[in-house]
Amino acid sequence: MSKKSLSIGIIIGNRDFFPDSLVEKARTEIVDVFAKLNLKPILLETTDTKLGGVETYKDSQKCADLFKKHRDELAGILVLLPNFGDERGVADTLKLANLNVPVLIQAYPDELSKMNVVNRRDSWCGKISVCNNLYQYGIKYSLTSQHVSHPTDPVFQKDLKDFISVCRVVKGMRNIRIGAIGARPGAFNTVRYSEKILQRNGITVVTADLSEILGKANKLTKDDASVKQHLDKINAYAPKGKTPNDAMIQIAKLDVVLNDYVDEYELDATAIQCWTSLQQNFGCNVCTTMSIMSENMLPSACEVDVTGTLSMYAMQLASGSPSALVDWNNNYADDPEKCVLFHCGNWAKSFLPDIEISNAPILGTSVGVENTYGALDGRTPAMPLTYGRISTDDPKGIIKAYIGEGELTDDPLKTFGNRAVAKIGNLQGLMNHVCRNGFEHHVVMNASKTGAILEEALGNYMGWDIYNHKG
Repeated sequence: MSKKSLSIGIIIGNRDFFPDSLVEKARTEIVDVFAKLNLKPILLETTDTKLGGVETYKDSQKCADLFKKHRDELAGILVLLPNFGDERGVADTLKLANLNVPVLIQAYPDELSKMNVVNRRDSWCGKISVCNNLYQYGIKYSLTSQHVSHPTDPVFQKDLKDFISVCRVVKGMRNIRIGAIGARPGAFNTVRYSEKILQRNGITVVTADLSEILGKANKLTKDDASVKQHLDKINAYAPKGKTPNDAMIQIAKLDVVLNDYVDEYELDATAIQCWTSLQQNFGCNVCTTMSIMSENMLPSACEVDVTGTLSMYAMQLASGSPSALVDWNNNYADDPEKCVLFHCGNWAKSFLPDIEISNAPILGTSVGVENTYGALDGRTPAMPLTYGRISTDDPKGIIKAYIGEGELTDDPLKTFGNRAVAKIGNLQGLMNHVCRNGFEHHVVMNASKTGAILEEALGNYMGWDIYNHKG
C-alpha cells in the first residue's frame, strides 16, 4: 500500500456572490497538480453542479453520492476554497458521505492588485468558517502549513504530499493484520500488549504456535524445490560470510514456511518468537528472513513484539521506506545527546550497506553460537532519523505513542550485530519520558523526517495519546 497511488476526493467550495470563474480555474489547477503528483482525483464534473463546485444542499448530496460510490478506494478528502465557499456545503458533504477519512482544508490567497468585486476571494475568512462548521459537526480535519496557499505553490504541494502520507498511515493502520508467531519469551514482560484494545482500533492479530511453524519446516529437505528457491533468494540478498551450509539450509526452510504463512493469512506484518526456542529447537536465527520481509515492506519484529511491528508499519506507511526494530541499548561515551541503537541482527538491508549473514554472540553464550547463524552483521551509516513507539496502555485502556526526529551518525562504534549511533536533541528528557510512562526498551527507527505526519495521523485521526519529542 505504501507504494500505490491513492484516490483523493475533492470538494470545491463556492458561494454565489463571489466570481464563478475562480471555481472553474481552481478545478483545472488542482487536476493538473494531481496529475503531477500521480494522484487520482474523485470530483464532480462541471455538468453535475455549477462548474463542479459545492454550494447548495443538493450539491452536497451529489458530491456525497459520488464519494460513496468510491468509498473503498478513497483515502482522504481535499477541500478547495477558491473563494469564501459555503461552509454548510462542505460540512454537509462530509457528513452525508460519512467516510471517516482525513480531510485537508486549503484556501486560496488574495492578490493585493485584485481586491475588486470581480476578483476578490475572501478565502482567508472562509477557511475559518469551514473549519468552525467541521468542528461543530465533529469531523476531524488537517490544516495547511500556511493559512492560505495557491495549489501551484511548492509550499502547498509539500503540504499535500504530507497529507497523502497521513492518509496512507490512517488507512493502513485501520486495516492491518499482524501475525504473532510463537509465545512471548518468558523473560520479556516488556512486550506484553492488549489484543482487545488493538482490535477496537481496527488492528487484527493472527496467532500461530511456533511448533506449527517448526514442524512444517522440519518436513522440508535441502532437495525440495521451494528450499532451493529460497536459498537462492537469501544468497542474493546478503553474503553468507562464514555461515555453514547446513545452517543456510535451516534458514531457507524456515523462510519457506514463514512466507507461506504470511501469504495464507494475508498478513501485513509479523512478530516472531526467537529468544530462545528457535535456537534450541531448530538451530538457527530467524533474523535473515525478518530482514528480507522488512525490506520488502512486510515489517517483522522479534520477541513477539506485536506493537513493535505495528510501529514499524506506521513509520513505513508515513515514509514509504522500511523500518527497523532496535533497542535503546547504550550510552555513547559521555555525550548526553547520543546513544547506541542495537539488535542481534534483523534490520532491513536498507540500513546495512555492509550486510553479512553471521551469528549472535550474546545469545550464543546461552544456546551455543553454532545455533545462532542467521543473525545479520552490519553498521548503519549517517542518515535521517524518525524514531518512535506505539504501545497499549492496558490500565488506562488506550493506545499511546511517542515519536521524534534526530540523526544517525558516522561516529566510531566497534561492536557486533546490527548497530547505529543516534543523535537526538534532549535525549535525556526523552529517556525520562520513556521510563516514566512505562514504554518498552524496543523502539523503531526509519530513515526519514516524518514525525509531524505520524503525529497528525495517529493523534488527530486515530485518536491516540501522542507525545512528539522536541529536542
